[in-house]
Amino acid sequence: MNLEMIEAGWVSLLPPLIAITLALISKEVYSSLFLGILTGMCVYCFSTGGNVLQAVTYVFDMIAVKIGENGYMIIFLVLLGSLVVVVTRSGGSDAYGQWAGKRIKSKVRAKLATAFLGLLIFVDDGFNCLTVGTVMRPITDKCRISREKLAYLLDSTAAPICIIAPISSWAVAVASEVEEAGGLHAFMRTIPYNLYAILTIVMVFFLSITDFDFGPMKKAEEAGPREGMDIKREEETVKKGTVPDLVAPILTLIVCSILGMAYVGGYFEGRSFTEAIGENPTAGLTLGTFAGLVVAMLLYIPRRLMSLREFMAGVIDGIKTMIPALMILILAWALGGVCREMIGTGLFVSNFVTAADLSLSFLPAIVFAVAAFLSFSMGTAWGTFGILLPIVSMICVGTEGAAVLIPALGATLAGSVYGDHCSPISDTTILASTGAQCEHLRHVETQLPYATLVAAVCFVGYLAAGFTRNPWITIVVSVLLLFLAFGVMIHLDKRKK
Repeated sequence: MNLEMIEAGWVSLLPPLIAITLALISKEVYSSLFLGILTGMCVYCFSTGGNVLQAVTYVFDMIAVKIGENGYMIIFLVLLGSLVVVVTRSGGSDAYGQWAGKRIKSKVRAKLATAFLGLLIFVDDGFNCLTVGTVMRPITDKCRISREKLAYLLDSTAAPICIIAPISSWAVAVASEVEEAGGLHAFMRTIPYNLYAILTIVMVFFLSITDFDFGPMKKAEEAGPREGMDIKREEETVKKGTVPDLVAPILTLIVCSILGMAYVGGYFEGRSFTEAIGENPTAGLTLGTFAGLVVAMLLYIPRRLMSLREFMAGVIDGIKTMIPALMILILAWALGGVCREMIGTGLFVSNFVTAADLSLSFLPAIVFAVAAFLSFSMGTAWGTFGILLPIVSMICVGTEGAAVLIPALGATLAGSVYGDHCSPISDTTILASTGAQCEHLRHVETQLPYATLVAAVCFVGYLAAGFTRNPWITIVVSVLLLFLAFGVMIHLDKRKK
């Protein structure tokens, strides 16, 4: 689409707000997203002298463009869905579940194992959610951990570890946005100020160890793993697979994905590893997933765990399982495209921040709140920090601004991840639901209070960061506040009992 962006002002906020509000009220995300896209296109067309028919045409133009731009992501997801199904039907997942079930016999251990595995796969957040979900879902089901809690564990160890890991697709993306501030070195300096990522990981381990829950998540945990899900056990899964039949394809996927990202990005042609993996991570993930499928085929067919016909039937069925997630993703991409590329939602919010005449000491807290709102509205952390990081860098030009630059950049990243976590149109949130096989809006509903508690503590932490300009004081204050909040909630919970 070769259309010039317009500045629609406050009206540019309507498409994401309509989509999110309708999704939360109706519990039906497909029509909500479509109506949000249509609203954005109507805003554009009516502002440029067009009509409703033109707006409808532009809706499908945008969807087609986003399918093309995200082709590798779509291929990666359908291949991964296929790998999950064939591994499950080989009996590898059942064998792993029986093996791990003898060693992981409590909810606490199952949650900790999920969290640790999530932190180990720090290269890409979507890859993290789907891989960890595939491996840990049989274990968490057996330990009576709800799918909503599993989705929370996936979501809360995916983006948070990627945004503070120096070797990840996120790190390279951020570094490219802050070249003038020091590139990767500047990113490294933001890590102690990325309070949302740090506190979310702290909260994951606290909740896992104490087995404490509150809000909708508590009800989900009491109901068990089948709440809100129509889980069907297929007869094809009853095979004589072994633990290596699960581990070998997954390990191949992980190793070959990292090598694939390095290869696609030009690492073997002289580029640095960090630059290479950030060049086109989804292309590398696609190569890695394909390698995992090939290894699975070589493992299963010669040993007659399944015939070639059964293997290919599993591939096709795996593609089918990804269609709901792909539909949501495609519509979410289109909505984000309308907001960013056509009606200037991000530009409106960023101009509002620039026009606010406040002390720079308040900047980290303000930027955190604005980034959270923008990311929530557009459903993209990457799009949000892509818009705000250059603006924050420009605002912080000068002697006083330089001192608050790094805390403000950290706050931008943190707010972007928080909004992305809470948004029902975020691709990471969608993939966490998919990895856990949890109803998407149930995941959003149960995760929201947890994420918002951490965000509230972060806001206070960024006030401290703006005035002290010291990362360690900021972290200590924020962690103490978080545990104080835990203490109050646990006390209130005991009083209710």
